[in-house]
Amino acid sequence: MRPSEKYHLINEMLETPEIIRNFRPELAQDWANKIKKTKHLFVTGEGSSRIFPAKNMLDHALKQKVEWNILTHGARQAADYDLRKYILLAASNSGQTRELVDLYSSMPDACRFAVTANHKTALEKVADDTRILSCGSEQAVAATKSVVEQALVYQSILQGPEWENQFDAGDAADDVLRQDIPETIINDMARADHIYFAGREDGVAEELTLKTNEIIRKKSSFLEGTYALHGIEEVMEDNELLVLIDPFDAEMAAYERILIKGANIKVIAISSKDTPFPTIQIPEVAGFNNYLQLMAGWNLLVSVGLELAIDIDRPARARKVGNSI
Repeated sequence: MRPSEKYHLINEMLETPEIIRNFRPELAQDWANKIKKTKHLFVTGEGSSRIFPAKNMLDHALKQKVEWNILTHGARQAADYDLRKYILLAASNSGQTRELVDLYSSMPDACRFAVTANHKTALEKVADDTRILSCGSEQAVAATKSVVEQALVYQSILQGPEWENQFDAGDAADDVLRQDIPETIINDMARADHIYFAGREDGVAEELTLKTNEIIRKKSSFLEGTYALHGIEEVMEDNELLVLIDPFDAEMAAYERILIKGANIKVIAISSKDTPFPTIQIPEVAGFNNYLQLMAGWNLLVSVGLELAIDIDRPARARKVGNSI
């Protein structure tokens, strides 16, 4: 990814390493203390403001064996549930997300925490307590730096041991965003008509699926779990491509047999380890690997967008709430 005065998206992505370095893990200490008392947390919101922040939090909570009941669904679906036992946690970069404001307005007796990038918003009015992000507003339609800071806030609530690696994570993020993506990988992805993403249920692959639509205007699908190995090969075509995020060692031979040989599609990987596939190799930093995988995916998508001469700031139809672009 090259620094660029032309594209807000690139510049905003390149701000994220400093956001990681400067983040204060104690920011939501009081929220953590309240959640410890109930041990019931429901994380909601819409789009990028939920996918990676919420699922990254769930991933870390399970790995750290946090004894909380943490669930996540979108705000409209959340309205169908009895959440009286739960503390609600949600992010909205604009603070104007209608579905979320409606949900919080409908639950005045609940404890409602909110994260936004703006002051005096509709969400802040209906939340019981709000944290304002330091990253500032985004000019590009695709959310990037806000997603990372939202995820940092959520992860800090868990009070895990990884924060001693915070500065190393910022340095590694800078390296990942600036590394050169092999031309063969860029060209294969640029030619693909449909791009699949497969990986852990931690928000990375799913968020990159959405970013593929917004940044390079290609159709994409998130294949949860082992879905990529159980039936979808029947309809895959040779002009499609699969991106594996941190693949399991035990599954690599199956991807090669079922998809490359069986379905004749190209497979690439983002991983800290060697794989049998063309691979964007990234460092490991304990507690922050999900962020580095996400940023490697950003770098890949921006590189493909530049190759295709797309205006990566301005999609034809997609819009960000509160952004006039």
